[in-house]
Amino acid sequence: MSRRTVIETAVRQGGHRVARRTLAAAGRITASLRMTPCFLVVGAQRCGTTSLFKTLSLHPAVVPPAMHKGVHYFDTAYERGPEWYRGHFPTRATARRVQQRLGTTPMTGESSPYYLFHPTAADRIARDLPGVRLIALLRDPVERAYSAYTHERARGFERETFRRALDLEPVRLAGEEERLRADPTYVSHHHQHNAYLARGRYAQQLERLAGLVGRDRIHVIDSGDFFTDPEESFDAVIDFLELPPWRPTTFEQRNARPRSDLEPALRARLDEQFAPYDEALTAWLGRAPSWRR
Repeated sequence: MSRRTVIETAVRQGGHRVARRTLAAAGRITASLRMTPCFLVVGAQRCGTTSLFKTLSLHPAVVPPAMHKGVHYFDTAYERGPEWYRGHFPTRATARRVQQRLGTTPMTGESSPYYLFHPTAADRIARDLPGVRLIALLRDPVERAYSAYTHERARGFERETFRRALDLEPVRLAGEEERLRADPTYVSHHHQHNAYLARGRYAQQLERLAGLVGRDRIHVIDSGDFFTDPEESFDAVIDFLELPPWRPTTFEQRNARPRSDLEPALRARLDEQFAPYDEALTAWLGRAPSWRR
């Protein structure tokens, strides 16, 4: 049965969710015949990862996962095993057809923006995907925090006001990183959905990642630059992945949510709180991020 037939049959049987389960089962059986991801967009959440990955997936030499951009294997599904993970990606036969058509080796990848923040994802990636290239997008951490709050509240993962959620964050996250490290099967709701400030402390997350895979395998994109001048930022990604030069006809911003303005006093307070972390990021990058220029 062809992959297209599997998809069409699954959709007739019950829609998107059933289709994903059916594809996962079929993919697990054929895992040894499938491509290994060459790149991962690892985060950060609400920094433009969807926009970048959707655009990158349009590149003729990129063959993305069949059903969704984020597999979330190295953070919340690691216990399912490598066959389950490989089952999400296209077959090597598909890659050969693309190579014959284009004359260049295609690649596949995925985007799971929790990878950068999850305390054990980097160890797992370094161990299981030697040589994989990692892309991280970073946004003004105050805007990222407020955007994440709006996103999680809309999804039903947050019920408090933004101020209250910020006050609760230390209590919610207390001991969660240690639990995640101690139990590979543990999934933390608060760590994944309510870490509004902690996720914006970028330098320590990048240092952890670089210590395991090396800085040369990490490409950092300033989201402010990406949305202001997407052509230049996207060209840099293409160069990093060593893909043939290509640009889309337009750059679309995806997965944005409408929200009210952040209170100026709260904005000023958070700016001050993030200042030392932004200084550490400046030192790590060797340049000031767009929101501090």
